[in-house]
Amino acid sequence: MTTMTLVIGNKNYSSWSMRAWLALRQTGAAFEELVIHLGQENRHQAIHAHSPSGKVPVLKHGALRVWETLAIIEYLAEQFPQASLWPEDPSARAHARAISAEMHAGFAALRLCMPMNVRASRPGVGHTAEAEADVERISEIWRDCRDRFGADGPFLFGAFGAADCMYAPVVTRLLTYAVKLDDICRAYADATLNWPPVKEWIAAALAEPMSIPRIDES
Repeated sequence: MTTMTLVIGNKNYSSWSMRAWLALRQTGAAFEELVIHLGQENRHQAIHAHSPSGKVPVLKHGALRVWETLAIIEYLAEQFPQASLWPEDPSARAHARAISAEMHAGFAALRLCMPMNVRASRPGVGHTAEAEADVERISEIWRDCRDRFGADGPFLFGAFGAADCMYAPVVTRLLTYAVKLDDICRAYADATLNWPPVKEWIAAALAEPMSIPRIDES
């Protein structure tokens, strides 16, 4: 099989890149990684060289280009069914897709007020009423999944899968901004932070030489 290339942004800031990268790591497939510094002046041209949407991540597999995170996850799930990115049970699988789509389309206040910044520590920053409402909805999702589907492991559907890929960047946000969680959500967040590929991403983010001052200073 042709080696895949995943085009991503800075690991410190790019939540969508993290989601696709975790899904690809979950497959166990070999891939090359191309990081585009999102703070560089020619970033738009650099990204457009790989992505028709002008956004990262982009999965390149031979002549194929997949430039949207959920589409990347679906492609990987089809190509690597042994990775079990989606639950086997149809009801659990439908639920996992629903909460992944909700993460994909929603939580605008959380994104705006608590942008991903792995290296930062900002307790209390961004805790607007709207962002807190997003956190409460996310916590509700996590509690419900753990209660209904999480008996076989510490993640949303037991084993680490696509839904966890979608929510992993939220876990890093909640850590950065010191958001308080109940015991069930804290246990899930801790399990996610201790998952080896997540630890690998965070370590790489901490070691990145690039920074984006307008985000770091906001």
